[in-house]
Amino acid sequence: MTFKKHGISLGLERVNEEFILFIKAQGKLTHSDYTTMVPLLESALKGVENPKLKVLADISELEGWELRAAWDDLKLGLKHGSEFEKIAIYGHKSWQELAAKVGSWFVSGDVKSFDDYEAAMKWLAD
Repeated sequence: MTFKKHGISLGLERVNEEFILFIKAQGKLTHSDYTTMVPLLESALKGVENPKLKVLADISELEGWELRAAWDDLKLGLKHGSEFEKIAIYGHKSWQELAAKVGSWFVSGDVKSFDDYEAAMKWLAD
């Protein structure tokens, strides 16, 4: 039996004196993945006044989105875009540079693409 993993996992870690939201996406994301993840993210942000988050988005195992899931992703960016100070997109995808550019249209902070995990973490820490 073959298992096809897909979904989004979230983690919040303290790195030095800052909190970084870690998002790992894998497989082909579905609308169901977003209906599970979005309430978790919103619950975490609810108690934080004027959140300014640094995010490491690991897309190294991401295969893409269903159309409805892509729409969910866009709505999430529009709703919470002002809360992101920096987003580092980590992976080895040919399209991630374009994703960083498009993502920067919807967030107030900086969005940058990396194919090296340590370089992404260093950029977030600066």
